[in-house]
Amino acid sequence: MSTINGKVVVITGASSGIGEAAARLLAAKGAHVVMGARRTERLQSIAADIQAAGGSAAYHQLDVTQLEDMQAFIEFAVHTFGHVDVLLNNAGVMPLSLLEENKIDEWNRMIDVNIRGVLHGIAAGLPLMKEQEKGHFINIASIGAYSVTPTAAVYCASKYAVKAITDGLRMETDGRIRVTLISPGVTESELADSISDEHARQAMQEYRSVAIPASAIANAILYAIEQPDEVDVSEMIIRPAASVH
Repeated sequence: MSTINGKVVVITGASSGIGEAAARLLAAKGAHVVMGARRTERLQSIAADIQAAGGSAAYHQLDVTQLEDMQAFIEFAVHTFGHVDVLLNNAGVMPLSLLEENKIDEWNRMIDVNIRGVLHGIAAGLPLMKEQEKGHFINIASIGAYSVTPTAAVYCASKYAVKAITDGLRMETDGRIRVTLISPGVTESELADSISDEHARQAMQEYRSVAIPASAIANAILYAIEQPDEVDVSEMIIRPAASVH
């Protein structure tokens, strides 16, 4: 029997892309998935699909930029399933642009979602996992956490921050709480839809021509969770074989 069977996995940004793919796969493997996002109508549809296929799923409205929302999300998961085994900090945005465009509102949005969102997940989840004396954080970064490209300076900075936060969390927790960083290369998702800068949008269309499906990242998430309790998969980069990035 899979070691994921019966585990409670809470997922931020679960209404599409990697979050949705992970929810569907993990539920199919026997996990109880708790999905959070702002688009509750989309979460309702995904949960209905999972339940129709015999899986276990619940959902709750979530804006990761609000600590109170994240705390309520974790409390909902505990109320529904009794505890939390895995917190997948997946929510992210990527409105790329050249720095000279001064798209300050978009910079702040990336900081709020990509950095504060992960910190809020840790703030809400860590006390519970320490009380349980078990748990697993999986933070989604990007290949942008390892190198910077034009139009992506702020996005990459936010993902460098996720990598640093994840490394710090790993050092500050003992072996009963596992910590994993997963950094996708170009992956099919809605991230590029938020790009308002025309130059960056055109460049991204070419860049995404070799995108891998979100299911590839979901499989990496499954692999990390399925390891024995004494094994911590600390870091993975999953990228298209055809990509030079």
